[in-house]
Amino acid sequence: MDAKEIQEKIDILQKEVSTVIKGKDEVIRKVIMAILASGHVLLEDVPGLGKTTLAKAFSKALGFANKRIQFTPDTMPSDIVGMSIYNEQTNAFEYVEGAAVNCNLLLGDEINRTSSKTQSALLEAMAEGCVTVDGVTHQLLEPFVVMATQNPVTSGGTQALPDSQLDRFMICLSMGYPDAESQLAILKNVSDRDLIEKVQPVMTIEDVKQAKSYVKNMQVNDEILRYIICLCEKTREHEHVELGISPRGVGALAEMAKSFALCEGRTYVVPDDVLAIFPDVCAHRLILNTKARRENVTAYEILEEIAQQTEKPKLLRK
Repeated sequence: MDAKEIQEKIDILQKEVSTVIKGKDEVIRKVIMAILASGHVLLEDVPGLGKTTLAKAFSKALGFANKRIQFTPDTMPSDIVGMSIYNEQTNAFEYVEGAAVNCNLLLGDEINRTSSKTQSALLEAMAEGCVTVDGVTHQLLEPFVVMATQNPVTSGGTQALPDSQLDRFMICLSMGYPDAESQLAILKNVSDRDLIEKVQPVMTIEDVKQAKSYVKNMQVNDEILRYIICLCEKTREHEHVELGISPRGVGALAEMAKSFALCEGRTYVVPDDVLAIFPDVCAHRLILNTKARRENVTAYEILEEIAQQTEKPKLLRK
């Protein structure tokens, strides 16, 4: 597929998911970008805004094999990676697969309600594309995407995700409340379950692989790469930041910028592509210091300040 064909398929995919999720075109678009950039998605917001429904709609529209795991305090690592169970008839241990195995899209609901040990099991699957049980490694399907939802840390029974796991999510998005017109459309429609049943697969797994390969191989101007590095370095030097963007975060910003450009129908990245996804890629990666908390400064405010203070490169194209 060329860039034009990919963009057409992306537009069709967005339209199909929008039949279920009303008034959230920007969120849908950014989830598509993250998938094509080989990333994982964290959806953070209060309950009842459609986070789970969004993930299910994407799974159906992409023709993905999907599984869902509802995280609770007693969810075990084996629920994710699987376990070996002794079979008395064969006198041998047999592997029973967990939620991450043999699925393209794993929906992890309320990930911040489970233990750190279980979160670490998910981290291996996200980072390595495989799981290890009793010394045996099991490869995951390609593509493999984790769409995790979490409630705000202020909600009862939640605990903050460790920094290492937050860094594995390419973007963190907030659904936000739908506007009045979208809520009216939701009330007039049938249930979420019926709407999801009507979603048709509009892209194949092979389409997704080709689009991901296109993004991966897209060339980026050195001036754009320096701009990305400059933005991220300034997060490390900011007076309100204890720990800035990691090298992994720099790479994620570059990949998302390429994916953003492709979704806009271009085969090259411009500075505005970087700025458009800068907060979504970087805000959840920043660790603010006590001064920031004392002055009620948010990560988004810091990133906006950095974006305004950093001069954009001037690119000449024929």
